[in-house]
Amino acid sequence: MTSSALYAVSFLPGSSGWRFFLFERVLPIALWTIAAILANRFVNWSSARVTVRIDSQFRNSDSLVRSESAKHQHALIQVVSWVAIAAIYLFAAYQVIKALGVPINALVAPATVIGAALGFGAQRVVQDLLAGFFLITERQYGFGDVVSLSLTGGSTAEGTVSDVTLRVTKLRNTDGEVITVPNGQIVKATNLSKDWARAVVDIPLPKNVDMGKVNALLHRVGERAYHDPVMSALLLDEPSLMGVESIDLDQVNVRMVARTLPGKQFEVGRNLRERIVRSLATAGIAVDPVADAVEDDKEPT
Repeated sequence: MTSSALYAVSFLPGSSGWRFFLFERVLPIALWTIAAILANRFVNWSSARVTVRIDSQFRNSDSLVRSESAKHQHALIQVVSWVAIAAIYLFAAYQVIKALGVPINALVAPATVIGAALGFGAQRVVQDLLAGFFLITERQYGFGDVVSLSLTGGSTAEGTVSDVTLRVTKLRNTDGEVITVPNGQIVKATNLSKDWARAVVDIPLPKNVDMGKVNALLHRVGERAYHDPVMSALLLDEPSLMGVESIDLDQVNVRMVARTLPGKQFEVGRNLRERIVRSLATAGIAVDPVADAVEDDKEPT
């Protein structure tokens, strides 16, 4: 046997060495890795089971919209599961390093340097996590809310909240696109579906219209809408006529508002516009063709 072969064999563990390497190194690492994967799947399964139960309670109830408590619970479950998974993998990584025989005390100094570097380089991530923490605890919005987010740089994002974590908020807009927004970039959050909402309908009319006749007609439209079985389930009170909102050279704009269930202002607004157009046409009053004020708000889905 050559000298090089003898040198290589000298580093191979004997039978006791192989036993020690297998049971003290490989086996613990494999067990902690499998345990982390199973714990991850259990957390995902548990969170999915809880969210399904929350959704089933909503579907089996007579409510047309989710309660604020259900929205917050849904968002909280997503955040708790995200934190739990991160903690599981961090703990598993610590145990793997320990099983490899690496002294933890020797990692303190390098970890301090790496932590400082990450602290400077990952400031945006820390900002996102802190913003997400306050977003959840303050209940600014939750799963299923219709929101409009003003972001840094002057851009906006609108849609229905489909996912909330400590780092990002995911919205689905009217085109079906999913918008992912880091929480640290949110400057202002406008919740369009918290507690109640308001449908605003502007009606452009010719300047020579008989306002008394128009007011009486719109009052009847509001009364009929409020007593309609379908609309009454969406309305919190009878639609009210605010009167003339603005006066232009060739037209006057009359405004009607209605307080609705959260997120139902778009459906109510469309229904009221349809009723108003039919009533005005029946009464022989033409909506001013020059104006495009009768325009449906863009409804986030």
